[in-house]
Amino acid sequence: MMQPQVSIIMGSTSDLKVMEKAAQLLNDLKVPFEINALSAHRTPEAVESFAKGAEARGIKVIIAAAGMAAHLPGVIASMTKLPVIGVPIKASLDGLDALLAIVQMPPGIPVATVGIDGAQNAGILAVQMLSLADKDLATRLDAFKEGLKEKIVKANDELKAISYEFKTN
Repeated sequence: MMQPQVSIIMGSTSDLKVMEKAAQLLNDLKVPFEINALSAHRTPEAVESFAKGAEARGIKVIIAAAGMAAHLPGVIASMTKLPVIGVPIKASLDGLDALLAIVQMPPGIPVATVGIDGAQNAGILAVQMLSLADKDLATRLDAFKEGLKEKIVKANDELKAISYEFKTN
């Protein structure tokens, strides 16, 4: 049975529509992961149990998503030495409230924070951390990044085919 290396935690299953981008990226790069819903406000005991037991279960990186008050990533980070990546969810105030809640952590409790609804970048950051100790994963990450470059080259080729009277390229 595969042991998860990354744990994706969200405050509510309504966040899944954003967080599935991290899940898909991890899946595509063959990184074992788990997904759970835990609430810093509604299930604080479960959050504490999760955070304090994650390392012993083999988790190496935690991706925690939350909207509005967005305490989940910081609460988890306060209870583990594992790296925590926060994903602010656009739930109210265009997600700015969640972004500020996650990024403004006190000294000693860091949470790496990606952009609002930036789950794919959270997945990439988790893979970059893991790839430091996993050469096969680093190779898969390199191929993924090369694919991003190829998409832009292809897009520029397609743009060349578009014609306008005053377009010069």
